[in-house]
Amino acid sequence: MGIKSFQGARKQQSTTEVAALKVSDYMTRELITFRPDQMVEEVIQALIKYKISGGPVVNENNELIGVISEGDCLKDLSESRYYNMPMEQHKVENRMVKNVETIDGDMNVFDAAKVFLDSKIRRFPIVENGKLIGQISQKDILKASLDLKGHNWRKD
Repeated sequence: MGIKSFQGARKQQSTTEVAALKVSDYMTRELITFRPDQMVEEVIQALIKYKISGGPVVNENNELIGVISEGDCLKDLSESRYYNMPMEQHKVENRMVKNVETIDGDMNVFDAAKVFLDSKIRRFPIVENGKLIGQISQKDILKASLDLKGHNWRKD
């Protein structure tokens, strides 16, 4: 004897409803960015002031060239204290991560959630035509899930 569903027959979902939940709809567009020639100490001050854990590094053309995080700043701080060297000369370009993974703004937010889970990265920059246009975080994906109605992952 099979298991009977108390909810009744399931409706067939169309993929167009789910596809409407794009990364670009939930990404942050106004970002705190850093320049490669900035001092790490300035980055630390900005991270504390804006209560963020990192940010993209862009050149004068707003092209993404790296990402710097709290962890990168902590490494710099730790090494300067270990070797008893002042931090005044430490630039972002020497501490930032240069090989940055990005996500396409047209990607479905649930596909993006899978990328987050597989990579263990907390935020991804969004680049369009070589320019930084935004950033999506795990928190943004959670916000997208709150916009959904019911348990069928449809946006109503």
